[in-house]
Amino acid sequence: MKYLIVGASSGLGREIAYSFAKRENDLILISRDERDLLSIASDLKNKFNVNIVTTVVDFADIEQVENIISNNDIMKELDGVIFPIGLMFEKDDKNLDQSKINKTIYANFLSIAFLITKLLKFFSEKNFLIIGFGSVSGLLGRNINVHYAAAKRALESYFESLAFQNKKNNLKIQFYTLGYLDTTLSFGKKLILPKGNTKKLAEFVFKNKEKRFLKVYYPLFWNLFVFILKIIPFNLLIKFKKFF
Repeated sequence: MKYLIVGASSGLGREIAYSFAKRENDLILISRDERDLLSIASDLKNKFNVNIVTTVVDFADIEQVENIISNNDIMKELDGVIFPIGLMFEKDDKNLDQSKINKTIYANFLSIAFLITKLLKFFSEKNFLIIGFGSVSGLLGRNINVHYAAAKRALESYFESLAFQNKKNNLKIQFYTLGYLDTTLSFGKKLILPKGNTKKLAEFVFKNKEKRFLKVYYPLFWNLFVFILKIIPFNLLIKFKKFF
């Protein structure tokens, strides 16, 4: 089996790469960080004796994403694509400059949707796996990470539409909405809720990869928290906007 992992150089993407490689799956790893990408690829090859291809691509740049599609050799015989990718900027509020807004929207939504659209032309008749990752930050409007949250909410809606539109074929559409994870992004932050373990999540992703449709909040306790948020009127929630 061969899988394409976008955002594989650190955090969850790195753990997913290790989880799939140790089960003897060949991988195509994509990231904008070449040094980390090559380091991970070398380690995976040595530990698990699998074929690893690396490609440096910045998903905030749509032209670079288009170049992936033009390289048909990379796309041959794929069994799935996984998108543990995320890009955010500090002080992402209503005053974020336009170039950073564009990069945020492309990296977290538009480039992903573009690549999936192109891949479906190759693999729509195949038992093909597509996994996306959103964020609980997209559950509500907020004071910080405004454009990041909006892009992640759009991505979730897009994956739901993929599931509806492809219910009669062999595609496997899965989406994980993530709470706080134990990564460098959350290091040193004082959080009300506990952080999820990326290794456990990567194992969970692999274990469930054969399910045709899957929509999960992780850590799993977020299912209850989200249910509570959805039944509280927005006019009441906005009174507590300092928490979002």
